[in-house]
Amino acid sequence: MRRRHCLPEEFAVWYHLFKYVLVGPVLRLLGRPTVVGREHLPAKGPVILAGNHLAVADSFYLCLMVRRRIIFIAKSEYFTAPGIKGRMLRWFYSATGQVPVDRSGGRAAADALEAATAILRDGGVWGIYPEGTRSPDGRLYRGKTGAMRVALATGVPVLPVVVKGTETVNPPGSRCWRFGRVEVKICPPLDLSAYRPDQFRAATDHLMAVLREESGQEYVNTYAVRAA
Repeated sequence: MRRRHCLPEEFAVWYHLFKYVLVGPVLRLLGRPTVVGREHLPAKGPVILAGNHLAVADSFYLCLMVRRRIIFIAKSEYFTAPGIKGRMLRWFYSATGQVPVDRSGGRAAADALEAATAILRDGGVWGIYPEGTRSPDGRLYRGKTGAMRVALATGVPVLPVVVKGTETVNPPGSRCWRFGRVEVKICPPLDLSAYRPDQFRAATDHLMAVLREESGQEYVNTYAVRAA
């Protein structure tokens, strides 16, 4: 029997409690978030949300401002820490829609793509940052091809998503959160009809060009390296 990646019902309840009661009101106070383009996100069915990545807060604000539940793929290390703190983190990541994948071994990339495909097969929303890590300096870096490999293989629509202002609310390298203004823009789905399944590199470059245009970030045609 294949493994399902939709959240169990008890975690779905916690997801909405975090979003609307426990965390969401604080996020709204800090970031005064706005969203445009909600009409581009279908009410049901599989979809890929592929966005720029400026801060840890990106995922929080995407989940807050997007009506549907978003599922991200996270490193399995987040779920295996020992002790009480480890159990709390495992519960938190599960409750907020994270799916653990071992990304350290030789099959890491394949396992991550299999997990993403399972999320979409279940009709879910897969959230991904094509840069692979947070931008170390606010610029937009070359995208990795995973999202487009899955999109071209499955035919699932890809919606570029641009977040602005999270680097002010949640400065990279700092544990402090500050007041700011966060903007979320959901762009129309990409037209991928011109790309064959093996043209995932070209399709990824197309995605990054849209993110660059919509975000206004300077583009760097190299992969991002996470700052120490």
